[in-house]
Amino acid sequence: MPQSLHCKYGHIVFSTKDRQKLITEDVEKRLYEYLGGIIKSLNGNLLQINGMPDHLHLLIRESKTSVDQEFIGQLKGDSSRWVNKTFSGRPHFSWQKSYGWFSVGPQDLDVAIKYIKTQKEHHQSLTFQEEYQRFLKKYKVQFDEQYLWD
Repeated sequence: MPQSLHCKYGHIVFSTKDRQKLITEDVEKRLYEYLGGIIKSLNGNLLQINGMPDHLHLLIRESKTSVDQEFIGQLKGDSSRWVNKTFSGRPHFSWQKSYGWFSVGPQDLDVAIKYIKTQKEHHQSLTFQEEYQRFLKKYKVQFDEQYLWD
């Protein structure tokens, strides 16, 4: 086979540090655009993004040269520096250390996109912590709650 091909999708979830409600209306749209630019610079594609004031969901098509931890590190580091520089006079912005990265098959992209688009609706009755634990259980990820919210 003369060509190396790659198709990997991920649903990424992470929160602001201590789940502070720092993603306000004045920040939200520009932050989402900035995150999309970072992903593009890392040779990925942002398919959908949405969230709440204390967390984000991103659906991406990952680059074949990407290393998950480096990708997340650059995404979080660059975006938090940008928010702090661009929106002065606000509380210090930072992300929690941990994150969730869940595989999505091509056949499930529409379901993942719809789920991310409707974040604000389903969080009227569900906290971030409840939602995140549901993801972990659905994907059969073992976790220690003592370290889950760092």
